[in-house]
Amino acid sequence: MSVDTVSLTGWGRTAPTTALRFRPRTYEEAAATVRGCGPRGSIARGLGGSHGDAAQNAGGSVLDMTALDRIRTVDATAGLVVCDAGVGLHRLAEVLRPLGWSVPTPSPNRYVTVGGAIGADAHGHDQHHSGSFSRHVQELELLTADGEIHTVRPGTVLFHATAGGLGLTGVILSATLRCHRATGSWLSVDTERAVDLDDLLDRLSAGDHRYRYSAARIDLLSRGRATGRAVLTRGEPVPVDGRAPRYARPARARRTPSAFRPGRLPSLSALVPHSLPGGVCAALLGELRYRGAPGYRPGELQRPAEFFRLLDGPVRDRPRGRAGSVRYQFAVGFGQEEALRRIVRRISLRRCPSSYAVLKRFGASDPGWLSFPVPGWTLALDLPAALPGLARFLDSLDEEVAAAGGRVCLAKDSRLRPELLAAMYPKLDRFRSLRAELDPYGAFRSDLSRRLSL
Repeated sequence: MSVDTVSLTGWGRTAPTTALRFRPRTYEEAAATVRGCGPRGSIARGLGGSHGDAAQNAGGSVLDMTALDRIRTVDATAGLVVCDAGVGLHRLAEVLRPLGWSVPTPSPNRYVTVGGAIGADAHGHDQHHSGSFSRHVQELELLTADGEIHTVRPGTVLFHATAGGLGLTGVILSATLRCHRATGSWLSVDTERAVDLDDLLDRLSAGDHRYRYSAARIDLLSRGRATGRAVLTRGEPVPVDGRAPRYARPARARRTPSAFRPGRLPSLSALVPHSLPGGVCAALLGELRYRGAPGYRPGELQRPAEFFRLLDGPVRDRPRGRAGSVRYQFAVGFGQEEALRRIVRRISLRRCPSSYAVLKRFGASDPGWLSFPVPGWTLALDLPAALPGLARFLDSLDEEVAAAGGRVCLAKDSRLRPELLAAMYPKLDRFRSLRAELDPYGAFRSDLSRRLSL
């Protein structure tokens, strides 16, 4: 097992802290590290895709789980896979695809492990259809503070605390996952423009049930009657032996000069001079993205990788600035649309230069006590950490979200105030109580857990 002292951050590169990093190669080495972790405790870490400080532990130890990356068994008939927690979702997808299966909750982000997806109860653009990642976990092996390994199954309190529990109940060592049947190599994609936020919410409410994947790139710098305008992109897998509609042809097969071929176009950020001020750059990107999208284009065939790239952009290319970026994601329930409108208007009026802003509709939530998705609406955006007054502004948004019965996503958070946590997560006391019972001496700690008194 390798050991070194490192400075670690989340994906947004804010608030770096130093910790002793252990890289166990066996379950026994992981257990030995937990038993000898010292007064500052330890926390598991995967590929570093968490935006905030959930996988940092200042002055303590961090378990780098990426050496525990074995895919143990694949049942190609039942679609079950048993793998170590350090396996990346991208690698797992590459193994499953030739066997006719796909990973639950597919993501364009290469920097997510199976353990990280469970600990964050990760959600994707299919949450309204398929739920979050933990819904597809049949069982997991959990290393607890006493050095013992437990088999944990859905329906138990330990599972509810661990799914979305940010690694604070123990170290996830392995998991058995129920995979999705792969339906083909193409998606039939409908793209349309919404002229404002109300138009966007109406379109999502009326049609999301017909699609596996759905998300809207929203322009948060538009104001007035155009506030909340967006490009809505939704996709449905084309069955292997099914026939797509006649108008559904791959973009590369089109021959007209006006053909929209995103797979061949440079990224929009490459078209905008980097010398422009951040707000001007973000406004220009938003204008290009909106004006460059079709008013309505149904049934275009796209490869899944192309589809997710259009929704999210290349993760490695997202600008984070010298001071890093803050990912802010919140959710409010159905019936709280007016709160969502107020927040979008406030962001728009403040001219926040967000290079990434996506609004989605959530379906049924999963049982994790700290799981983020709730039936309703979620908005995620990236903001430069150096933006003047950002902390005070986001604090005020937190208060609006909490007053509306909503919540902030903890797996992506780096700055939430602890006094708002109980209002956002009603089962917080149950989580804390179980934590105190399982881990009375604080073997599992993180920068996030100390900041929020988890």
